Amino acid sequence: MGDRGAKNALFDGFAEIGKAVANGRRAEILDVLAQGERHVDALAAEIDQSIANTSFHLRVLAGAGLVTTRRDGTKVHYRLASDRVEMLWSSLRDVAAAHLAELDELAAAYLGRTDGIEQVTRDELARRLAAGDVIVVDVRPVAEYRAGHIATARSVPIGTLAQQLAALPADADVVAYCRGPFCVFADDAIRYLRRRGRRAARLEEGYPEWRAAGLPVELVTAP
Repeated sequence: MGDRGAKNALFDGFAEIGKAVANGRRAEILDVLAQGERHVDALAAEIDQSIANTSFHLRVLAGAGLVTTRRDGTKVHYRLASDRVEMLWSSLRDVAAAHLAELDELAAAYLGRTDGIEQVTRDELARRLAAGDVIVVDVRPVAEYRAGHIATARSVPIGTLAQQLAALPADADVVAYCRGPFCVFADDAIRYLRRRGRRAARLEEGYPEWRAAGLPVELVTAP
């Protein structure tokens, strides 16, 4: 039989991953980095934390091997260490949705009423894209669109939707997507479009799930 102390140490090692993600802001960082790499200033603004607090959370995640870095001049860019880390975040979120009783209430408080928001699956969207009968809009920040987006999607950050509305054909079906099922940008976009008489639905998941399914994506390369 193996040594009990060694087994304890092994399972304590497994638990280090759980300790690293056992903080809401660090979970939010994983959610943002699932869209593509970001530098600390952008992450701090995204999660509404100071640069010092954000740097601390990043050090914890890096210490657990969940994020890595890339230096570009004076800026350090952070990214998820592997696809497995993205799968870990997705699985954690899915388990919480399935087993945490209060999550529905928490999600409703953040997302608002969703009963009037039509959703489409990624398989349905893939079929409609192939048929050419839908316009897809990516309502995430531009940096995330540039890091990767659904092939042929237009970049329409939620804050610019009103200004870009006229560029969307009035008779077209629109599908909006953002970071995932708990991202409010797509819901807000659908509400806005429907109030203006547009036919609109949201992708039920988000860009990371689309990419993980092996569906067509594009990146914006630097000039």
